[in-house]
Amino acid sequence: MNTTTLTITGMRDEHCLRLVTNAIQDLPGIGHLEIALDSGAATIEHGSFVSEADIHQAIEDAGFGVR
Repeated sequence: MNTTTLTITGMRDEHCLRLVTNAIQDLPGIGHLEIALDSGAATIEHGSFVSEADIHQAIEDAGFGVR
């Protein structure tokens, strides 16, 4: 498993957190996922066939930013 750490921007509440979580978990091969609502810090374990760019795209498609 690979681990990607990034910061998600634009989340305001639990609803936003659920949208982002669901968008990431819809990708194949996602393992452990941890997102802090207050800071936007996210740690995502994923298989090698899911790239960091795929994760960024899923988050952006859900309407949030990524740093």
